[in-house]
Amino acid sequence: MTDSKKSSAAEKSTAPKKVPKAAKASKILNVVNPFDQSIIGSVPTVTWNNIDKLLATSYQLHKDTEQWLPAFERISILKKTAVLMSQRADELALLIANEGGKPLADARVEVARAIDGVGLCVQEIAHLTGSQIPMDLTQAGAGRIAYSTKEPTGVVVAVSAFNHPLNLIVHQVAPAIATGCPVLVKPARDTPLSCKVFVDMLHEAGLPPPWCHFVVCDTATSEKMITDPRVAFFSFIGSANVGWMLRAKLAPGTRCALEHGGVAPVIIDESADIEEMIPSLLKGGFYHSGQVCVSVQRIFAPKSNVKAIAQLLADGAAKLIVGNAIDEFTECGPLIRPKEVDRVEAWVDEAVAAGAKLLTGGKRLSNTTYAPTVLLDPPVDAKVSTMEIFGPVVCVYGYSDINKAIAQANSLDYAFQASVFTKDLDVAMKTIRALDATAVMVNDHSAFRVDWMPFAGRKHSGYNTGGIAYTMQDMSQDKMAVIKL
Repeated sequence: MTDSKKSSAAEKSTAPKKVPKAAKASKILNVVNPFDQSIIGSVPTVTWNNIDKLLATSYQLHKDTEQWLPAFERISILKKTAVLMSQRADELALLIANEGGKPLADARVEVARAIDGVGLCVQEIAHLTGSQIPMDLTQAGAGRIAYSTKEPTGVVVAVSAFNHPLNLIVHQVAPAIATGCPVLVKPARDTPLSCKVFVDMLHEAGLPPPWCHFVVCDTATSEKMITDPRVAFFSFIGSANVGWMLRAKLAPGTRCALEHGGVAPVIIDESADIEEMIPSLLKGGFYHSGQVCVSVQRIFAPKSNVKAIAQLLADGAAKLIVGNAIDEFTECGPLIRPKEVDRVEAWVDEAVAAGAKLLTGGKRLSNTTYAPTVLLDPPVDAKVSTMEIFGPVVCVYGYSDINKAIAQANSLDYAFQASVFTKDLDVAMKTIRALDATAVMVNDHSAFRVDWMPFAGRKHSGYNTGGIAYTMQDMSQDKMAVIKL
């Protein structure tokens, strides 16, 4: 199928269905391919009056326990959704590439992960259990039986990011469905089509529409929705500035999970297998053009071989094919918006002017793409060294003392995932303990993840823990019954 036919097929498959009366649009949002800026589809946006009605419906659904969906129904809906996703996997992968700029090969992996994520939700429903609490440990409790059960926490509002437009939505919405929570989901305005298709699939699989609403709205309306007192749980994936600001404005009692970015460090020990690690670092640094919250950004290598390591990375980066993500051969797609290319260009230019050695890249290739870039020893106070670049840029620093390298890795306000490459067990264990991170990968890049592991940021990088099972626990609450015999 040609690219033009692919684009046409994607537009046709994502044409919005008739919008329910409660969510009639005030405007239409056009969605573009971030590489060539061509319009590939559109979705309706809604006003506060629409969302107010949806919140009221969702709130009443939760309040009326007679309307709660039993576990077997939730299991059936999610299983059917996974089947529908599998049947339309190629379409979903093309859609991810077309609206999000993720290379098609990686988009296919995202679809597979998303399908598995729905399956994980099904498995975890059986683990939403309470326990018996012994009462006769003291005389005061004797003559009683007590046990706890799990209940849905209430209305969930999920606000998502653009970089994994299907899998992130699955991680936020499917756990809500699995736990029995009504959910309103607001995808990134750049990438709403994958979310719309997923929500439609849930409905097609038998989920009554009031249990899951797809909403696209402006910033002010979104904030009003998030901070509404009817919201029991707020799930956010996006920038730290926005996430912390919204958390501060949540209504009393609203629980939340925030997933922000990082400036992921990698420690390379003298014993590391350099030939083996270079492909891993290239994948971790340039996957989705670096637009990943745990993307490899800062690499610390011994001064004795830092130049050789940096040059090998540069040689590999220079060979990466940059282009339209829907092209089968593309390895690095566009940045999500042209202004992000401007920002990355400015940060790299600043670092080079301040003394960083440019080994490859360092230039825009078009309005929407930036060349995969490797910098050697940029200043420690440069933006590329202290802030999440979210672009195809990897920085390499030489060190003479591994303790000082770890201290520099830990010096920022952001802490998410990290990694160490070594063949020395003592070094591995020491680095695991010393790095300020929620997960440390050994002999693998910092962006590794499977969907059943805990996934969370420390400090400015986030709040609470992601991952299917952890999110389902967050969206559930305990209730205890104490029965006097």
